[in-house]
Amino acid sequence: MIGLSAVMVLLSCTTAPVPPPTLPPPALTAHDLITTTPAAPALPPKASQENPPVESLPVKLIIEESPLSGKPEPITFTEIWGYIQAGEESALNPAWPVSDVVLFNAGISSTGKLRGVPNRNKLSGYGGKVHLAIAELSNYALTHFCLSPDYPIRTQLIAQIAEAAKPFDGINIDFEAVLTEDTEHFISFLRALKTQIGKRTLSVALPARTRKVQEAYDYERIARVADRVIVMAYDEHWSGSKPGSVASLQWCEKVADYGLKTIGAKKLVMGLPFYGRAWGEINPSRAYRFSSLSKLMEEKGIQQIDRIDGSVYFEYSELIKVKVFYEDHRSVHQRAQLYYTQGVSHIGFWRIGQEDTAIWNFLFLQ
Repeated sequence: MIGLSAVMVLLSCTTAPVPPPTLPPPALTAHDLITTTPAAPALPPKASQENPPVESLPVKLIIEESPLSGKPEPITFTEIWGYIQAGEESALNPAWPVSDVVLFNAGISSTGKLRGVPNRNKLSGYGGKVHLAIAELSNYALTHFCLSPDYPIRTQLIAQIAEAAKPFDGINIDFEAVLTEDTEHFISFLRALKTQIGKRTLSVALPARTRKVQEAYDYERIARVADRVIVMAYDEHWSGSKPGSVASLQWCEKVADYGLKTIGAKKLVMGLPFYGRAWGEINPSRAYRFSSLSKLMEEKGIQQIDRIDGSVYFEYSELIKVKVFYEDHRSVHQRAQLYYTQGVSHIGFWRIGQEDTAIWNFLFLQ
């Protein structure tokens, strides 16, 4: 990895790690995200929000000098997209080279109605294009009823999205819970929506793939309908996987190669992550049998127990190691450079407000 390398070693821990919430398969999924900018709120996608709060633990940061000298070379792209969480509009500096902002997000209610449309005017100081993200990240049943022409809520939802699109330059569809059985419905839904929004840009966010698989996210077919396809090339490793880069270079190269072949450079937007992830080698947060707890008490030498509200209670301390993979401006630049050399002309970031802001010194718009 180009740039600074960091190893975080846990010195002590007096409490057990906070249990992660159950999330859909990211967005992300999407992020408790470790960033190099202060106090960036967490989110998914596409992200996910399930990492333990490592920043609250006492740590020692060991930094080694990069073997490379000099600054990264400037890179010029035709389009640079950036997701912004509603409420974090101030994280965007209008002087940055961002051609398209995706304002995240409006959602779908349990009855199939559009809800939570962000206010476009909160980005009034920004001169580029603004796209409204419509996201459904986890509910496969709800997505099915919204996509299938057998139910009236589909027509209603398309009409509501078209109406909500009026203050925006485009619509971004981020449906991460589409059944394989709904492939045809998904394609026809996108086609109908494109007809309704007219000249406004229709972009679709899709999970990263290195080959074709049997699923609803058919790159080639969706690219025939959409104006842009944003490939979310992140969460190669996620909270439930073994520790590793959120988007390793070798994996990114394969994802971009497949995207260029199936989507084409004209419509492909390669997504890059600004966030990092942390993994603890031990997570004791789970349900226990009595026999397992008896064994645990014996192993930890538990002597003191209490009875609270009708249950037995004890505490113990655990020393754990936390592995952290994150992105600085050099690692982000290296990914951008890789895509550029592969022939990618459009990139996008998840998400603005989580980055090492030095990256904006090395990206330019054509």
